[in-house]
Amino acid sequence: MLSKTFGSAVYGVDAAKISIEVNVIQGTKFYITGLPDNAVKESEHRIESALKHFGYYMPRQKVVVNLAPADIKKEGSAYDLTIAMGILKASGQIDGDELGEYLIMGELALDGILRPIKGVLPIAIEARKQGFKGFILPKENAMEAAIVNELQILAVENIKDAVDFIEGKVTIPPTEIDTREVFNSNLNSYGADFKDVQGQENIKRALEIAAAGGHNVIMIGPPGAGKTMLAKRLSTILPPMNLYEALETTKIHSVAGKLGANTSLISARPFRAPHHTISDAALVGGGTIPQPGEISLAHNGVLFLDELPEFQRSVLEVMRQPLEERRVNISRARIAVDFPSNFMLIASMNPCPCGYYNHPEKECVCAPGVVHRYLNRVSGPLLDRIDLHVEVTPVPFDEMTASRKSETSDVIRQRVESARERQSGRFKNTESIYSNAMMPSQMVKELCVISSAGHNLLKKAMEKLGLSARAYDRILKVSRTIADLDHSEEIKTEHLAEAIQYRSLDREGWAG
Repeated sequence: MLSKTFGSAVYGVDAAKISIEVNVIQGTKFYITGLPDNAVKESEHRIESALKHFGYYMPRQKVVVNLAPADIKKEGSAYDLTIAMGILKASGQIDGDELGEYLIMGELALDGILRPIKGVLPIAIEARKQGFKGFILPKENAMEAAIVNELQILAVENIKDAVDFIEGKVTIPPTEIDTREVFNSNLNSYGADFKDVQGQENIKRALEIAAAGGHNVIMIGPPGAGKTMLAKRLSTILPPMNLYEALETTKIHSVAGKLGANTSLISARPFRAPHHTISDAALVGGGTIPQPGEISLAHNGVLFLDELPEFQRSVLEVMRQPLEERRVNISRARIAVDFPSNFMLIASMNPCPCGYYNHPEKECVCAPGVVHRYLNRVSGPLLDRIDLHVEVTPVPFDEMTASRKSETSDVIRQRVESARERQSGRFKNTESIYSNAMMPSQMVKELCVISSAGHNLLKKAMEKLGLSARAYDRILKVSRTIADLDHSEEIKTEHLAEAIQYRSLDREGWAG
């Protein structure tokens, strides 16, 4: 007897419908066709144990399971429930006339309990697109799928619940949530705040400029100067995500399996801080069926690379193209996927191996030339893609113990949002450009016009620092952001001067 059930496979951040055809005929053995990976092939044993636990049986005949389309690789254990329901229908153990109206996914434990799966949000979106009546899935994933309206989200704890529902023996109330309410309740819910930072006013100013224009930042300073503490608070002053950004971010984390149990929507901007031992595939994404890497998990948020020179050179170089294009394309023999990676990069580093080069009090013990070689671990092309280079010095004792209260993240964020509103008006007719940092070279020439005095200042800076053409554009973009924070339509000389000072690593003789 032949039966058909429906599941889904996730490729990139989108899903595709998969038809699971099960045929129970005369013969022996269990066969799965349609390019299954080992996890799919091993489903036979999980399904058999789960069925026996609830009084069903695995047919002692030839069972052929085909996953269509058969030329696309299928991976993971999420097809367990789909295949099991098809086997029960094909062997006549259940009357599953309504099976074709539901998309069914879930991993089975040996006792028939359902375990959560990855990629539920894009699967639910595809289920609604394909016109399914509902989506039967593990209980832990229900809140995530319920973001998608006009689709019944039917949460089950075990295979028996799914069978009873299909046979009409029980009624399962659909899981429903108010997406807007969930989105607003977690908006800007951060544990850190800039009010905790004493002193470092110049660094706070640089990070405010970075947040206002979406610029990348590198902080250079000795150990204990507060680089990590400042970096962790950058996401708290970024403008709140809109609902579209929240859904896009949640899809990526769903595909990667990074959403917590019973989590429905990510509405606070992500902050990712991978260790410097990370591989290039883990950073940008990879795998037989490509999975998102750290740069995609940081989409619409912040990627923090601490101790930048300690990262492998190859790992840093693979970031260059995504930093420019804000997307990463991963190609394999059978599939090519795009992952969005529109993130703000904030990096930190010691100025030298001992950490005390240019320190106001402690002496650097590094040998001659070591500082220069240490800095050269980070390539020039990568540094060119970082708009602001900021020197961080230790906080004096008097400032550290001062009773004066620092500005809160909320206050700084208000200024950042005001600057972003000016940019929204500026780019309202331009697709895929939302901030000053995203402007291409031609747009920089049109929107970052400077006076003759500013031109002369920039010319001298370019000649003295030996800046590249890309660094020239970066200075103009940063000065445009500073003018936006100053509520100025014109880029003034003081705006340019401040932008130029944020090219510390380009200064002649900085590294000895």
